[in-house]
Amino acid sequence: MTDAGTGGDNGGRDRDTEGRARNARPRDGLGRPLPYGADGVERQPEGVVRSPEETVVEAQALLDAGKPFHAHEVFEDAWKSGPDTERELWRGLAQIAVGLTHSARGNVTGGPRLLRRGAAAVTAWSEENRPRPYDLDLPALAAWAGALAGRVEQTATPVDAAAEAPRLTPAPPATSRRPLPPPPATP
Repeated sequence: MTDAGTGGDNGGRDRDTEGRARNARPRDGLGRPLPYGADGVERQPEGVVRSPEETVVEAQALLDAGKPFHAHEVFEDAWKSGPDTERELWRGLAQIAVGLTHSARGNVTGGPRLLRRGAAAVTAWSEENRPRPYDLDLPALAAWAGALAGRVEQTATPVDAAAEAPRLTPAPPATSRRPLPPPPATP
């Protein structure tokens, strides 16, 4: 057996430094395994405890970069380390992110199913608790997930994960300052 840092497999399962099974193959931006030795994207560290605000910021950055699988990992960390009262919120967000992952991979059955399952989870959580925890716009996110699920089913084609990335929170307001005037022309 190998450890996850060595890559390759000699008949056993890849294991991490604690002995847990962990595939050491590099991954692409959508989390798909690549051949040993291939260049992949950096893996999202597992088990990181972040504040809810840090979770939202990190996940949004990954979604914007077209890495919804990695955003799912961030939400999964929050789901596992956060308070029990928020588990369903983070689980629903993880399902939405992995639904986008599958939709980008071309899984026109599983992607929409996970998008809808995640949308239902965040909707149920927000109805029991509040619709905008940590400035998350859960009603808008659930509507986005449902609309994307329908489009994926209708077109039966993979989506561009970065182009389809949802906004988890409202976009910051545009600055109301006037643009600076152009510099004077030089003779």
